[in-house]
Amino acid sequence: MKAKEFFGKFASLFLWGNLLAMALVVLVLGLAVKYGLDAYTHHGEGVRVPKLEGMLYANARSLIESDGLRIMVSDSGYNKRFAANSVLAQSPNAGSFVKEGHVVYVTVNSPSSPTFAIPDVVDNSSFREAEAKLTALGFKLLPPQYVSGEKDWVYGILCRGRRVSTGDYVSIESPLTLLIGSGTYELDEEIDDIEPEYKMMQSGQTDELEEAAE
Repeated sequence: MKAKEFFGKFASLFLWGNLLAMALVVLVLGLAVKYGLDAYTHHGEGVRVPKLEGMLYANARSLIESDGLRIMVSDSGYNKRFAANSVLAQSPNAGSFVKEGHVVYVTVNSPSSPTFAIPDVVDNSSFREAEAKLTALGFKLLPPQYVSGEKDWVYGILCRGRRVSTGDYVSIESPLTLLIGSGTYELDEEIDDIEPEYKMMQSGQTDELEEAAE
């Protein structure tokens, strides 16, 4: 074998050896970076957040604390399908991975339905206006009852058969009935409107007779 061929093969082996060594170095560095970051951030080593929704708060707290987490009530709501003081929502969601000691925020179901003040709609708005205001607050409305008066004008509100006034606090679970005008008037009301004028005429006639007699 000539010297030139020998050195050529040697150089070729040296080149391939360097390339292989470089590849191994890159692979080792990549693995080191990956596992180094995982170790630093504890990726995949966190605590799995359990499902709390629907559980009573006391039970949810015991479960969370047994997993090395903390729990805090961030809000309250009302859903009649759930028991009082049960968890309605949670953050982070169930199945999330968090660090030990992480706080899980929950929304707890109120033991009673919320109450709202009756807005100023009686003798101050039409049926459609009152309906929009009340439903926007969450009230449930039964079919209206018609009374004598201006058509579609609101004359009162009933709650379980009892009249309620502006500012009264009523549960949103208690349905309301609006008393609205039918566009007709009772006969007695029509007579009352005419009677004062008739009395004035009678009074005037009496005065004229008295003057004539004088």
